[in-house]
Amino acid sequence: MTSSDTVTASSEVVRSPLSWRAELGRQLRRRRTMWSFILILALPLILVAAFAIGGGGPQTTTGSLVSLAKDGSGNFAVFTTSAAASFLLVVLAALFVGDTVPSEASWSTLRYLLIAPVPRARLLTSKLVVALASMAVAVVLLIAWSVVVGGVAYGWSAFTNPAGGTLTWGELAPRLLGVAAYIIIMLLQVGAIAFCLGVRTDAPLAAVGGAVMVTIVSAILGQIENLGSIRNGLPMYYDRAWFDLLTPVIDWTALRHGTLWSLFYTILFLGLGYTLFRRKDILS
Repeated sequence: MTSSDTVTASSEVVRSPLSWRAELGRQLRRRRTMWSFILILALPLILVAAFAIGGGGPQTTTGSLVSLAKDGSGNFAVFTTSAAASFLLVVLAALFVGDTVPSEASWSTLRYLLIAPVPRARLLTSKLVVALASMAVAVVLLIAWSVVVGGVAYGWSAFTNPAGGTLTWGELAPRLLGVAAYIIIMLLQVGAIAFCLGVRTDAPLAAVGGAVMVTIVSAILGQIENLGSIRNGLPMYYDRAWFDLLTPVIDWTALRHGTLWSLFYTILFLGLGYTLFRRKDILS
């Protein structure tokens, strides 16, 4: 073997830890990934158990989403998604994306990953793609699993909107895909904020907690009517707009605004994260 072949072989060995396949394996082996998906699978079962335990209690408001949750798998899936989207999925998005870089730093392995003769952007990109893919899988899995659990527990009826109107499965199925896509788009901004914080800290909790805190503060400010139209530009302000996909006639206004604002914040914070990481001194 020539010296050139030796250099090439060594380079491939060093580069392999930065591949998407290596990052995917690293992600799947992590305990927090396992427990996150266990929680996703457990949530619909917990809700079914809660409805069973509280079956003899006071009735909920007629026509509310929770009161219709037991009317069939479609309603149960929508209720479960509604219950999880505002907090649980936000936390998981921040966890999957925000934890990747600071966890490597806290384990003192980040500098060894950067020994490879490739740009730092490649490390970030591999981690970001796998983290966002994990987030997307979590959203789709929750909705699909809720449909199955709801069907077994309450039958396979489609969806009755509390505000009026019904959707058949032929109408509901593609709309649930749209709901999943919209929620994923909305969570991109949460992941981007967590990603930006994560490249500046060695503490995973700081990145994850910071992104969740931004979401909470934004939700609080969104309730202040005195802010007027300023609220429309807050992160996650349109996070509930996916309900418009479940009406007989879809109003795309809020959905369009929510998508554009989310993409704006995603591009902004991802760009800032890449810039900060490129200039960062890696000490751990």
